[in-house]
Amino acid sequence: MKRFTNLIALVTVALSLSSGLAHGSEGKSTKPDLAAGEAKAATVCAACHSADGSRGLPAYPILQGQHPEYLVKQLTEFKEGKRKNSIMGGMAGVLSADDMRNIAAFYAGKKAKDGVSKNPELVASGERIYRGGIAKKSVAACAGCHSPNGVGIPAQYPRLAGQHADYIKAQLTAFRQGDRTNSAQMTAIAANLSDKEIEALSDYLAGLR
Repeated sequence: MKRFTNLIALVTVALSLSSGLAHGSEGKSTKPDLAAGEAKAATVCAACHSADGSRGLPAYPILQGQHPEYLVKQLTEFKEGKRKNSIMGGMAGVLSADDMRNIAAFYAGKKAKDGVSKNPELVASGERIYRGGIAKKSVAACAGCHSPNGVGIPAQYPRLAGQHADYIKAQLTAFRQGDRTNSAQMTAIAANLSDKEIEALSDYLAGLR
């Protein structure tokens, strides 16, 4: 009888845990709220990133079509100080985990618009680096992580295709100089890139599609 009672107790606990996992810790759905994400983005993000995360000022990244997991990671690291930026640190500081998920899902759901490269000579050089790396400098091909067409890999590597050249250049330079430290892999790669190589990669990626 005691063994039967213990079995009933174990089944009850298992059913309780299963219900909790299905509905979240407070019995709520864990699916992102796109309407809430749009509303929060309009008040916190739109001034710099535009209403839908599209082609705003070149100094700020395009968020349209970016992987939601990557956006959540960056917002979290801004909030925690792992990624340093005086503006984004303050903006992310007021966001809850749900806010971040909702905002990320809102921007990720937008179709990314194509960009344009400006310098044909730089584009050719940038493409060689992106697709083949620089063996003598131990620089791996960017396409290995960010994919041949620059769409990245969800939850691992960000979309780069069509991103502002100015923004990419600034981030690669920040990794190289040690100003941005939230990716050891990118710090190691950027450390071996010259100014000209960074500029070539940035211009190529701006027009990649």
